Amino acid sequence: MKEIILINISGEDKPGVTSTITETLARYQVNVLDIGQAVIHSNLSLGILVEIPKQSESSPVLSDVLFRMHAMGMNTRFDPVDQADYSRWVEGQGKSRHIITLLARRINAGHIAKVTRIAADHGLNIDNISRLSGRVQLDDGEESTKACVEFSVRGEPSETLRAEFLKAASELDVDIAFQKDDIYRRNRRLVVFDMDSTLIEAEVIDELAIEAGVGDQVAAITEEAMQGKIDFTESFERRVALLKGLDAGVLEKVAQRLPLTEGVEELVSSLKALGFKTAILSGGFTYFGEHLKQQLGFDYVHANELEVEDGKVTGRVTGRVVDGNRKAELLREIAANEGVRLEQTIAVGDGANDLPMLSIAGLGIAFRAKPLVRQSAKQAISTLGLDGILYLIGFRDRDNVPK
Repeated sequence: MKEIILINISGEDKPGVTSTITETLARYQVNVLDIGQAVIHSNLSLGILVEIPKQSESSPVLSDVLFRMHAMGMNTRFDPVDQADYSRWVEGQGKSRHIITLLARRINAGHIAKVTRIAADHGLNIDNISRLSGRVQLDDGEESTKACVEFSVRGEPSETLRAEFLKAASELDVDIAFQKDDIYRRNRRLVVFDMDSTLIEAEVIDELAIEAGVGDQVAAITEEAMQGKIDFTESFERRVALLKGLDAGVLEKVAQRLPLTEGVEELVSSLKALGFKTAILSGGFTYFGEHLKQQLGFDYVHANELEVEDGKVTGRVTGRVVDGNRKAELLREIAANEGVRLEQTIAVGDGANDLPMLSIAGLGIAFRAKPLVRQSAKQAISTLGLDGILYLIGFRDRDNVPK
């Protein structure tokens, strides 16, 4: 009868531990059923689930392993595994897999305890835990840090899981993403962004309104639109009308002072270096979208064309207004043009008019969004900058993407 044994090795990390133990097992024609290794603060933890063939006895195999690991200063433990238990474990591998991503400026034990408790209460088994963020010095200020831990889980989530994660994220001031771990998650190819209050920390139309002397009136309408209280197209036309007579020379002045959102340069340069296509789909104005395209290197820009006559803004736009439905259409069109499935796309926005594109993208992310949008979108990021999106597609800080 074949024996199944779980071998656990622990101790100070050093070169040659894995090669030594597997070379030893190979001499006895041992089959490796599963293997996993982690290093935390120079401490190695290695697990190997092995099947010892009928022609070999376990005693000399284990004695040899124990002797060689002891010579390297490693601790060794052997746990026999019942074949029936092994069979049940194998059957469990067929369950669906998901990725839970915990993001914050700093992650503490309470954050991890809450996430893992919710997962356990919903019958999800944790198979692997990885830190995606880099190591930080103890005296680093919180405003300059970012932390991310990824949990690979197995099981069938209930319909209330996402709501519980959203509630916990709000209470703990962290972000918690929950995604199905499938081939599309690992092969995103197109990322589209809203512009105002997403790529830039401002609403362009509000900035123009300030120059036109109608700032308070336009800002009030903008806020209602972003919260979904009034139709976007109606609100847009009302706001643009208030800009009538503004000197067109002001556009360049406003473009030069627009503040980029934290992490946008790192995010876009990393995406482009890895061959992603990027697009701006904005309910704002083409002039400013093109400015960002030149500055950051976006592939596409779709926004509203502000009409100018005799050097003055007319208070109208030309062509079809880019509202929420148009953003979703444009996402479909660009994906088709690039030969990308919708499941391979990412959409990022902050307002109610972004929800249509967030809902059809493979990964829809509400970025520093209003509560209504956070509750409706598939995922949300509020605690980190835009480069936190890299963690949601599995990037690690140590990957050092060439620019």
